[in-house]
Amino acid sequence: MLKIGLTGGIGSGKSLVGKIFAMLDVSVYQSDMAAKRLYDSDNRLREELVALFGKNIYSNSGKLDRTRLAEIVFADSKNLEKINALVHPAVIDDFEHYAASFDQSVPYLIHESAILYEAGLEHLFNAVINVYAPEDLRIKRIVSRGADINDAQRRIAAQLPDKIKIERADYNIVNDDKHLILPQIINIHKILSNKIITQL
Repeated sequence: MLKIGLTGGIGSGKSLVGKIFAMLDVSVYQSDMAAKRLYDSDNRLREELVALFGKNIYSNSGKLDRTRLAEIVFADSKNLEKINALVHPAVIDDFEHYAASFDQSVPYLIHESAILYEAGLEHLFNAVINVYAPEDLRIKRIVSRGADINDAQRRIAAQLPDKIKIERADYNIVNDDKHLILPQIINIHKILSNKIITQL
């Protein structure tokens, strides 16, 4: 069974691509959702966060206080690096348990992560799919979700440049509202289903 990474910059349409793969009966592990779950359910992660930021990082009900967490990150950007250093290993460990639950006859499964390259996780996968869209279109999509243009530009600038992702990825899907994405996805699906990965 192949483990495939799926990534793409904010506003690229990565999540849409993940949903289409899921419609093709491919199991898609969403790292963002997993991280939110692990904040509350992973005892080791909880203990590490409390040791780093204090008990008030969690509410009386035992749930992570996300408002407090946001304040901590806003107060010092280096805190985000500290949090990621704790969360990323927990997510990867969770993904490995997730992958181990599948029969090895399953051709492949997907690990969706917005910051796959930024977190240095590409070595964990047999191949990586990158979703690309022009920056102006990405900004338009982000703004349509409620962000302002400056915030959209800031979020894009915080991620690895598209050029580098495109060069490092094994497969690239263009989601620019001009190219049809379904044929691109189906083509990659056929290749991975037959385990024909000549680039690895």
